[in-house]
Amino acid sequence: MPTDQTLLHRLVGGDPRASGELLARAATTDSASVLVAAAMLTRDVGHLARARELATDPRERQLVVLAQAHLRGDAHLLDVLVRDHLADHPDHVLAAWIAGRPIPQH
Repeated sequence: MPTDQTLLHRLVGGDPRASGELLARAATTDSASVLVAAAMLTRDVGHLARARELATDPRERQLVVLAQAHLRGDAHLLDVLVRDHLADHPDHVLAAWIAGRPIPQH
């Protein structure tokens, strides 16, 4: 079984099997990042609620807020938050992946 980070990298890299594996793992994970990715794939804010509870450091908490802004369709806020987040964490591929996904139209 791949680690959470390996699975997230596969998802971001476009591995077609990664989405299904990630969604299966979301039901039992204690990883805020996996739950954020699951929320982005399904638009299920329940995943974000669990991610918010599990986020243990500023990087994870910021990731949850990025996903919330994206799912609300707040492109301006997302742009500001992503720029700030990636300035502090330039290696955070999941945050960059969120920023590159189409913004939902409400």
